[in-house]
Amino acid sequence: MRTTSLALCGATLALASGAALAADSSVTLYGIADTFIQYLGNGGAHSFAERSGGSSTSVFGLTGTEDLGGGLRVRFVLENGFNVNNGSLYLDSTAMFVRQSWIGLQHDRYGTLSFGRQYGPGFYLVYPTDPFGLNDATSLYSGNMATIDRRTLATQYDTGRADNSILYQSPVLGGWRLRAMYAFASSVTQPLRRTNGNEFGATLSYSGHGLYAGIGYGNQRSGTLSFPGLPAALDVPSAQYFGAALGYRWGIVNFQFHYTYSRPDDPSPGSLTARLDSAHPYSVVQFGATIAATVSDTIEVAVVHRNVRGAHDNAIGAELGIDHSLSKRTSVYARAGWIRNNGSSTASWSGVSVSAPGATQVLAGVGITHRF
Repeated sequence: MRTTSLALCGATLALASGAALAADSSVTLYGIADTFIQYLGNGGAHSFAERSGGSSTSVFGLTGTEDLGGGLRVRFVLENGFNVNNGSLYLDSTAMFVRQSWIGLQHDRYGTLSFGRQYGPGFYLVYPTDPFGLNDATSLYSGNMATIDRRTLATQYDTGRADNSILYQSPVLGGWRLRAMYAFASSVTQPLRRTNGNEFGATLSYSGHGLYAGIGYGNQRSGTLSFPGLPAALDVPSAQYFGAALGYRWGIVNFQFHYTYSRPDDPSPGSLTARLDSAHPYSVVQFGATIAATVSDTIEVAVVHRNVRGAHDNAIGAELGIDHSLSKRTSVYARAGWIRNNGSSTASWSGVSVSAPGATQVLAGVGITHRF
């Protein structure tokens, strides 16, 4: 009965679109459902909660391709996120496809050119060297990079998604790959720090013989940003980003390292940004390792340091994780980590604010992930 219903539904959709899908095209529905139980020690306070996406962000999406002949294909991705624990949308966004929505052309010889809301070159540079996969809930690097505190309130940063973007990705040539992107009036950091400045970014990476290495540069133009409690919008200066990533696989261990530096221009004298002294440059460095302990078990380790230049608002953290596969699509996992803030630093895991500037945070959790 279920097979018949699905067949009738598919036939109806095909007729509604005007034609059945051709043999050289495909559309796939995919997703991840992930939830975990979290313990949080936050500046002396303690709590337990259920959250979503402790290993992988819970998502659902559509991806499709059509072969146009001569090695040319059209591709698209439409993806949103959601919270398994309460059914709400990812980041409480009202956008239908806030994670990805793009379409492009791909050629075997000339590479891929895509348009829309998509990951920038900086994301692709760092992703292979974060043991926790830049996870929104439990990646130390993601939390430290996205921290908004007193000295970096108006400092823009990279490694997120960009709206209104044009992205070129070269084919892999001898292990080398180039990525370059330009975005109009873009939002580079999920929709948290939206400015009206255009963005440019480029990375060059190499993969082969167990080695991964890459360098990157980005430039985000100036914009404005509003925060609750401030008397006016902040002028957000133009910023430059510099990044380097390195990984090497030796036996069952993949050693990982990356460094990123965000450097804003000086704010206009007399502006609210200048008076608040809220546009300091900062860097984030992370050392980590991913260990394939058994066929079913993977161990992740990371140590991170965030350095705010011209201030003593630094943070250091460490995290340990383990994933155990129950099948090709289902796994269980555990995470445990610690972040110590100094000065007025408020570094934390994404989605969990510190109780006060300079507070120490401890996080632990166990969860389950299913991919479909």
